[in-house]
Amino acid sequence: MTIKVFIAEKPSVAKAIINELGTVKKLNGAVLCKNNIYVTWCFGHLLEQAEPDAYLPEDIPVGKKGNKIWRVQDLPIFPQKWILQPKKDKGVKAQLKVIKDLLTKADIVVNAGDPDREGQLLVDEILEHFKYKKTVQRFLVSAQDSASIRKSLTKIEPNSKYEGMKLAALGRSRADWLLGMNLTRALTLKKALSGERTLIAVGRVQTPTLSLVAKRDQDIRNFKPIPFFTIKCTVSNGSTDFSASWIPKNGQSGLDEERRLIDGTVAKSLICRFQNQKTAKVLSFSKEIKQKTQPKVFSLADIQLEASSKYGFSAQETLDTCQSLYETHKLASYPRSDCQYLPESQWEESKTVLTAIAKTLPKFLPLIRQCNLQIKSSVWNDKKISAHHGIIPTGQAGSLEKLSDKEQKIYELLCLRYICQFYPPYKFYSTNVSLAVENETFCAKGTTTISPGWKAVIAQEKNEKEEEIPLLQEGQQLTLKDVKLQQEKTKAPPAFTEGTLIAAMENIHNAVEDPKDKKLLKDGDGIGTPATRAAIITELKRKGYLETTGKQIHATALGQQLLTVVPPLIKNPALTARFERVLKQVENKEVLLEQFLEIQKKFIRQEIASLFKKE
Repeated sequence: MTIKVFIAEKPSVAKAIINELGTVKKLNGAVLCKNNIYVTWCFGHLLEQAEPDAYLPEDIPVGKKGNKIWRVQDLPIFPQKWILQPKKDKGVKAQLKVIKDLLTKADIVVNAGDPDREGQLLVDEILEHFKYKKTVQRFLVSAQDSASIRKSLTKIEPNSKYEGMKLAALGRSRADWLLGMNLTRALTLKKALSGERTLIAVGRVQTPTLSLVAKRDQDIRNFKPIPFFTIKCTVSNGSTDFSASWIPKNGQSGLDEERRLIDGTVAKSLICRFQNQKTAKVLSFSKEIKQKTQPKVFSLADIQLEASSKYGFSAQETLDTCQSLYETHKLASYPRSDCQYLPESQWEESKTVLTAIAKTLPKFLPLIRQCNLQIKSSVWNDKKISAHHGIIPTGQAGSLEKLSDKEQKIYELLCLRYICQFYPPYKFYSTNVSLAVENETFCAKGTTTISPGWKAVIAQEKNEKEEEIPLLQEGQQLTLKDVKLQQEKTKAPPAFTEGTLIAAMENIHNAVEDPKDKKLLKDGDGIGTPATRAAIITELKRKGYLETTGKQIHATALGQQLLTVVPPLIKNPALTARFERVLKQVENKEVLLEQFLEIQKKFIRQEIASLFKKE
């Protein structure tokens, strides 16, 4: 009888597959299911790239820690045959043995990695490591609910169809190794020539991240506040007062490039003109009913930003907390997601999820009782699902007493955002009025709540400032009660927090000027991944390049020093865009993997030659 083996990327996916296939016998590190199907799993990547020592000659002297010493003459290090090794973890080695034993008797293997490049590579590299040569199939699913798993089990495809995804992931991994290992050694050795023994560690993601923070710090240090003037008037229709702001005309003198009034003489002249006026004429008036739809559920970057802003949690603290809610307590879905949407099939499970929330957090029961389960917000959208869906509470109830303070806080944020989906949109009147005073224009905008909808759930959400503007008619004369001139100053940009830094990494396209690079970075979700961004920040802090002060994060003197010696392209996020441009071609098999790597090798050779050229 044919033996089939599913290899899932993580235990939770394996469990979901097992639930659909039906358990026959639980084994150590695997489960035998019906129809002679085994299901086993990984814990993310079980294999990792070998260190440079594996590729260097054996006669190189070793240092005190037993590693081969770093020498300029050994650079660049370009592996002829790449070596993957099991991660140094007992659990990993044990699981690899389980997988190896299953592969020896498998007639068919099903790659059940996540539906992205890394998920493809993660399982494929294990099959290559153990030289598996028989039939390999591909199982693709982006959600772990029963309906999604069942549907995907009927659509298993040949694994060879997705070879391009594996090659692109392999290209990214090898290029990052080549760049990081070679340039870190080259820059560190160059620094040592001047008598300074300092590690200059660089990377395609970590160096632009450090550069983001250092640039923001510099912008704050160099910031000089610019004084400017605002003019506001108070008007009345006889029953209601409201305020309006002066809008400069085209060609108005005394303005800066951002149309702020900076000339005090012009400001005073305007005020003198207005102070003798008693009326304001309505030039235009509109009042529309608008609505704001429910907020999307959290991606990892979103929850990291929210937790940083609200509670001062570091990015790693939030990720670790989400991970414990997922793994230990089973109260939240998979956390390392860049998606804010949910599979449409999970909408049918909403009653179960809300019931579990009510049992775990009884204080939310009044909110849940007002939920309308007939509402299907725009968050349920199969077309928007990436490798994972958004982070939400599960249908499993838990004990609040067993949760730490951080776990309770994060769980509550996830629950409130989920509950919002079953409340109607926030409805409000949007009012716009334009007034004429002494041939100058003043404008006012107002919002008045009609129905709070989901904002009744997230009461602490910052509402738009509501100012009631009465019904007016074009040509109507209003009483001008007051005109005030205020002097203000521009404010420096805010220092990064870990939450806003994660958001900046995700939206790194905003820091790039080239339109093609900008689009690639936007489409590719920035630099780093949801799974790695917190670790990158943590590593930059560990190396002493970043430090935190309260909620703020800053570049240290060592970090700033590093950026002065790193080649410009390495600290530019455009490097990731250039990677991605060719990796898309690798994935589509328009460019060979070796051609992509040769581009990286050429760049590395040039940088090393430039560093050590004879003066």
